[in-house]
Amino acid sequence: MRLVLTLVAGDHDALQTALPLALEAVAASGRPVADTHILGEGAADIFVDGADAAALRAHAARGLERQAVDICVQAAAGRKKRLLVADMDSTIIACECLDELADFAGLKNEIAAITAAAMSGEIAFEGALVQRVARLAGLEIGVLQRVWDERVRLTPGARTLACTMTAHGARCVLVSGGFDFFTSRVAAAAGFAAHRANRLLDDGARLTGAVGEPILGREAKLAALIEEAAMLGVGLDETLAVGDGANDLAMIEAAGLGVAWRAQPIVAARADARVDHGDLAALLYFQGYGADEFA
Repeated sequence: MRLVLTLVAGDHDALQTALPLALEAVAASGRPVADTHILGEGAADIFVDGADAAALRAHAARGLERQAVDICVQAAAGRKKRLLVADMDSTIIACECLDELADFAGLKNEIAAITAAAMSGEIAFEGALVQRVARLAGLEIGVLQRVWDERVRLTPGARTLACTMTAHGARCVLVSGGFDFFTSRVAAAAGFAAHRANRLLDDGARLTGAVGEPILGREAKLAALIEEAAMLGVGLDETLAVGDGANDLAMIEAAGLGVAWRAQPIVAARADARVDHGDLAALLYFQGYGADEFA
C-alpha cells in the first residue's frame, strides 16, 4: 500500500527546512521515497510504498519535533473526503460562545473554568453545559447578537476549507455542542451546507437558564457523522472530522481522517493527525488539494 506523509509548514522557508528532515525520517523507517510533490508554498507530500503507517508517523514526529510543521500520515488512496463534520467553538471560530455570553454576565472566569474542564474530559460535557447555562438565567437575549457582532470571528482558513471541499463535491456540516443562534450564522459565513447544535431557551426577553433537550454532546456528534455519511451514501472512510475538545473525540476517532485542531491532549493523542501550527487550510493539504485548487 502506498502511504503519503504530508507536511504543512508556515511558509516556503519553513518547508525547505522541514523537508530534508522528513526525508531522513522516511529513510529511518526503512522504506525508500517513491515520489514527492509540492502542494503549495508551505506544503508537500512524500509518498512511500510498503511502509507501516504507525512507524512512519512515529519517525516523522521524532524527526520534525522541533519544527513548526504539521504532519499527516495516511493511505494515499481515498484522501479526498466526501463529508466534513466540524466542531464550531474554538475550531471553526476562535472563541467559546458560552464563555463570551458569560462575560456579559460578569461570570466569564467561572464559566470558562467549567468549559476547560469539559473540553479536557475532566467532567461530562452534558452536565457541564446544563451547569453553565443555568448561571446565565436572566441574561437579556440581545446579548447573543452582541456576542456575534463583537466576539465571533472565523478561524483563519475556515471558509477556504469549507468552500473548497464544497466546490469539489463534498458536503460540509457544522456540529456543535454550542448553540444554534451561532451555528446558523457561522455556517452561512463559512460556507457550510448545514448545522446542528443545542438551543438556548428564553422567555422572549431573557434567557431562562435552560437548554433544549436532547442535549447535543459527544455521542450526538458521532451520530451526526454517521447519519450524514449514510444520507450521502458514503462510508466513514470517506469522512473527515475536526475538533478540539473531548466531546469531539468519538467523531474524530470514527472518521476516515480525524484531525485534532489546537486540541486538548486527550484529543491530540488519539486523532489521526493534529494541526498545531498552520491554519485550517492544512486539512485541504492533508487531503491532497494543491493551493491552486483552493476556493
